[in-house]
Amino acid sequence: MSILKKPVITEKMTQKSEKLGQYAFIVDKKANKIEIKQAVEKMYNVNVVSVNTVNNAIKSKTRFTKAGILQGKKGGQKKAYVTVAKGETIDFYASI
Repeated sequence: MSILKKPVITEKMTQKSEKLGQYAFIVDKKANKIEIKQAVEKMYNVNVVSVNTVNNAIKSKTRFTKAGILQGKKGGQKKAYVTVAKGETIDFYASI
C-alpha cells in the first residue's frame, strides 16, 4: 500500500510552495498524519514541520441523456498539505 499517490501540481500550489514551503499530495484515505509525514520525509529527504489533511466528500452526479437519467457517484479523495522546514524544497521534476 502506497501512502502517497501523487503530488498536486497546480498554479496555486506552486505559489504556496515558493512563499510558504507548503506542498500538497493526494494520499490514501486510511493514512494518518504520522504515516504521511514519515512517507514524505523518506521519499524526498526533507524535514516535515506540519501536516494538515482534508477529506473531500463523495459527490453524486446526474446526466440527462436520450436514454434517460443516469446517476452515479464521483469518489472522494484525501489531500495532505505538508509544510517543510525553512530553506528546504521538494523538486517534483528531478526524476524526469
